[in-house]
Amino acid sequence: MIAAEMAGIHVFATGGIGGVHRGAENSMDISADLTELAHTPVAVVCAGAKAILDLPRTLEVLETFGVPVVGYATNDFPAFYSRESGLQLVHRVETPEEAAKVMRHSGDRETAAPARERKRASCSPIPPQRELSSARRIEAFIAAALRAAEAAGVRGKSVTPYLLQEVARLSGGKTLQANIALLVSNATLAGQIAVSYSARD
Repeated sequence: MIAAEMAGIHVFATGGIGGVHRGAENSMDISADLTELAHTPVAVVCAGAKAILDLPRTLEVLETFGVPVVGYATNDFPAFYSRESGLQLVHRVETPEEAAKVMRHSGDRETAAPARERKRASCSPIPPQRELSSARRIEAFIAAALRAAEAAGVRGKSVTPYLLQEVARLSGGKTLQANIALLVSNATLAGQIAVSYSARD
């Protein structure tokens, strides 16, 4: 995001943002992604936050930081591998053009931030055909990965890559395939939003 801002790039795509880790009330493990979203004026297209995180608390921190979270063709905060988390979003857009319009106007009423500080996150669910629909099974994989990380003494920045790798192993590679699919989908949407945004410069 920092590099994109320095290069004058207004839209950035990623798979899922970082956020508040499970058990953060004890570990205080909260991703710097949330701070950057609050301070770097670049629109981020993502499939919500990584499923290994505490999604309700992540969304709460985003709200606290004044980051507008916009659902793309959804009212639900995506859960990375799944299209729905059960967490409702206030804002929704249906087209890249609408998302670009939100980029232009975010901050004028929702926050008191000047134009140079405006920020927003557009959440696009994983494509339906790539969704891992069994949320209970994914949660079981994540729980097992968390136990393995604790037993191995994994801490700090090493936690996220360890958990993602372990979940991929436990799922037989299905979560990795889903991760690639949602990243391609997000990059495609980000390109469409960027074209629409630039067309009105």
